Amino acid sequence: MPAAGSPTVRRRELGFLLRSLRAATRLTTEQVADRIGVSRSKISRLENGRRGASKADITRLCDLYQVDDETRSRLAELATEGKQRASWPLSQQYFDYFGLEAEAESISDYGLAIVPGLLQTPDYARAIMSVGGPTLASAIIEERVQARIARQRLLFSGGAPRFEAVLDESVLHRVVGNAGVMVAQLRQLLKMSQLPNVTIRVVPYDAGVVPAGVNKFIILRFALPDIADIVFIEELTGHRYLEEPSDIETYSTTFRTLLSLSADPAASMAMILARLTTYEARVLR
Repeated sequence: MPAAGSPTVRRRELGFLLRSLRAATRLTTEQVADRIGVSRSKISRLENGRRGASKADITRLCDLYQVDDETRSRLAELATEGKQRASWPLSQQYFDYFGLEAEAESISDYGLAIVPGLLQTPDYARAIMSVGGPTLASAIIEERVQARIARQRLLFSGGAPRFEAVLDESVLHRVVGNAGVMVAQLRQLLKMSQLPNVTIRVVPYDAGVVPAGVNKFIILRFALPDIADIVFIEELTGHRYLEEPSDIETYSTTFRTLLSLSADPAASMAMILARLTTYEARVLR
């Protein structure tokens, strides 16, 4: 991905560097806030990559930390790139996630209920978005469907991330839309599994109980050392980002457990093909 590809990632990279500089000076966030005349919460948001930094912010922080010209220039560059307008064609609440997704080196996606968004067909995505939660206007649903499909170009790009998806077998049996929609969706899974950077595994029913309390999560890992790995959890009323090393390790261990419970890629494709045959028979009735 281009260096300036994602304002979200640039803000997080800037935040990491600012935290490192503060740690080197042994100053607390309160002390930094007092010395440059801003609130402590602003310093926290800057260091967490939750907000963009102005030119004045960078100047004051560089003066406080007494950084060299090269570091000052790099911080100013990241601040500028972090304030660029994101181009993701979706509501603001998802800008951060799609920016991170676009620059991830690897994506590990587990879903107990539905096919991962990066593997969905338009009709499957449309059916998912049309049920549950607040009723959305058809125009908004269509905009979100097209945005989801546009994101899938990521898996075909020159710098495509490694994408590993683990699906519960119930995903293959749950009819989303109708049998025709499921035919197209399972064919899509078979097609996407042929990409060299994509691996799809299915946890069969006879594997037993999956880790308790786990319904859906995505682990994003980055090549840049200044960007911490992230766990993204989407919930009914919002979403969360987990960045603490202990949380990352917990979810990484859980994903490894799910991999151990799942069928290998070839056997998983056989399960998908078998279920596809069932749906095709329904369509032909």
